[in-house]
Parts: sequence; C-alpha cells; structure tokens
Amino acid sequence: MNITSTVSAYRARRSCMSVPASSERFLAKARELAVDEVMLDLEDSVAPDAKSMARELAVAALRSGGWDGKLVAVRVNGASTPWAYQDVIAVVEGAPGAVRTLILPKVSEPGALVWLDVLLGQVERSAGLAQGSIGIEAQIEDAGGLVAVDAIAAASPRLVSLVFGPADFMASIGMRSLTVGGQPEGYPFDAHHYPLMRILVAAKARGLQAIDGPYAKIHDTDGLRAAAASAAALGYDGKWVLHPAQVDIVNEAFTPAAQDYERARRILETYERATVDERRGAVMLDGEMIDEASRKLALTIVAKGSAAGL
Repeated sequence: MNITSTVSAYRARRSCMSVPASSERFLAKARELAVDEVMLDLEDSVAPDAKSMARELAVAALRSGGWDGKLVAVRVNGASTPWAYQDVIAVVEGAPGAVRTLILPKVSEPGALVWLDVLLGQVERSAGLAQGSIGIEAQIEDAGGLVAVDAIAAASPRLVSLVFGPADFMASIGMRSLTVGGQPEGYPFDAHHYPLMRILVAAKARGLQAIDGPYAKIHDTDGLRAAAASAAALGYDGKWVLHPAQVDIVNEAFTPAAQDYERARRILETYERATVDERRGAVMLDGEMIDEASRKLALTIVAKGSAAGL
C-alpha cells in the first residue's frame, strides 16, 4: 500500500466560495482568498434581468485566469429555467478548459443530471475538450431531491459531489427559521442532521464528496464554527462560504487536527509493516488494537490532511 498514491486523487473542497457573477468587484476579490473552490454564481444571487450580463462577466473572469490553483466552478441556473442551456454553452465554449465543474441547483430528480450530462458532452465536443472533462456538482435543495438522492447520486458518471442547499430545503419542508443554515426556534436538536446524513450516505456510497451549504449570518462566527464543526465531524468534505470572514473558520473546521493527522499516518505505516512484513492482520499501537477498519479510518484523515497541506 502506497500512502501517497492512495490519497493523491483527493481534492480539497473545504471552503467553497460563492461569488455573484454579476459583481466584477467580488469576482476580483475571490482570486485573493484562501479558498479551495470558487463558485461563480449565475443563479440565486443574480437578479433575472441581470442574468445575461452576469453570464458575460463570468466568461470574461474565467478567460482572464488568475485563480491560482483553485478549483473553479460555475453554478448555472436550474434545468427547468429558460437560462440553463445558455449558461452551459456560454461558459464551456466561451472559456474552454477554465471550469472544473458545473454546479446544478435544485436537483429534485435524476433526469436533470441526465440532461446536463448529455448537453455537456455535446458542448465539450464543440469546444474541443475531452469527453467527460467537466464534472457536475448536484445541489439537493428540497424534499423531493432528498427522497430521490440515491438515484440522483447514481445519475451521471460526471458527478463529483452532492451539495446540501439549506435555504430552499428549509422552505420546502416549512421549517420555522429565517436564518439560512441556522436552527429553528423551539427545537432542541440539530434540525439539519437528517438531511445531512442522508445526503452524506448517498454521496459516499457512490464515491462522491459531500458539501454542506452556507451559513448566512456572516458575523455570527460562533454559529458558523459550530455548524462547520458538526458537518466535518459527520464526514463532510467542506462547506460553502459567503464572505471572506468565513473562510478561515471553515478551512480550520475541515482540516484534520495535526495530532490526528500524525496518528493516522502512524496507523497506516504500522499496519502496513504488520500486514506486509510480518503477515499479521492486526497489531497493537499505543495500547490500541488496529486492523483493516483502523486503516480505512486513518486513510480518510490522511487524504483530507494531505490535500489541506499538512
């Protein structure tokens, strides 16, 4: 088992910055931020009358570059809107090779992903790109999407992540809260635990990343820290951020602690020696028995830590 080769395919998406594509100032600022992914948004943060202008600004920003190794994504409009197909064509043909993934919002059934997969294949050929070079991130934002999440996760080989969209989801089930990503009054437990777990299990069953949605109270750092730590503890890979002040908090939450990372590496190294050199299936390390299950747990931490630069 080669630890380096095993974890090298993992790409960090700890912090995913949502940037309104209609704002040249925000697009310029996003280049400077220490985020893993930048998402140029053509959907909810752009007014209907500004869709065409935002699309042009997004293409210009993609063509001008300067994203410094960040994953670059574009959130197109939903599949049932009149803007969606134009978004896809404009972004892929207008800036060939600049976009790693397209984020499709409001995915309530797998047919929306099939549509985007087929369209992307056609536009990739037109733009001279390799087939399948552009991935898809599917945003689960309502009760229907959650019910169909297993089928959605299996709908396209282009899928790289499932993203929880808390605002629309909270509205779709009538949750009594006006804070996106926040907890409703009068409920003593985590109201988002069920959708988060269901999305997480569907994603991991298909080898996809799971990304938590944003926390809209920008100045509530304690609330953001708690929400991010909870999602990270469950096994989520990252979280959307809406403001530069949220970036460091989210990056820290989704980066394994240094001591956990070092112990995970020791587990992998010790277990490899035991199984390869000594031909044993289990071994003691610091008074704890480790085996194949321990290796799998450690590998996850090492992959996330290495991708984060530990």
